Amino acid sequence: MPGLRQSDTLQLILELTTVSAQLPHVVARRTGLSESELHSLRRLIAGPLGPNDLARELGVTSAASSGIVDRLESRGHVTRQPHPTDRRRTVVAISDSGRAEVLAQLRPMFEALVAADSRLGDDHRATVDAYLRDIIAAVRAML
Repeated sequence: MPGLRQSDTLQLILELTTVSAQLPHVVARRTGLSESELHSLRRLIAGPLGPNDLARELGVTSAASSGIVDRLESRGHVTRQPHPTDRRRTVVAISDSGRAEVLAQLRPMFEALVAADSRLGDDHRATVDAYLRDIIAAVRAML
């Protein structure tokens, strides 16, 4: 950015954000999923959601979310199940095949991240953690 101090570290952070933004598109293409379908699976790994909650997470209408769930269900990646406390409602849960689909694509990246993290000495970890928290806060401020 013109007028702002640049450093190699800042350039690397900017490169990281650019590369990270490409990740959903590339993984979705490799799996034959839409980005919304991939995002749904990634979100459902954390636990089941009601269809309307999933729609809010995706930023789509409930009708669009229903179509996404239908497509994922037809591939065997999710199931619709009765809500645990309200039998009038349903929740969408990721299946073993849906979890395997996402993890198969992301596992090599996560393994490389763990390897990089393991090379970070405890003496530097606090500094890196604080730096990354500041970066995350700056990006969240834009949201």
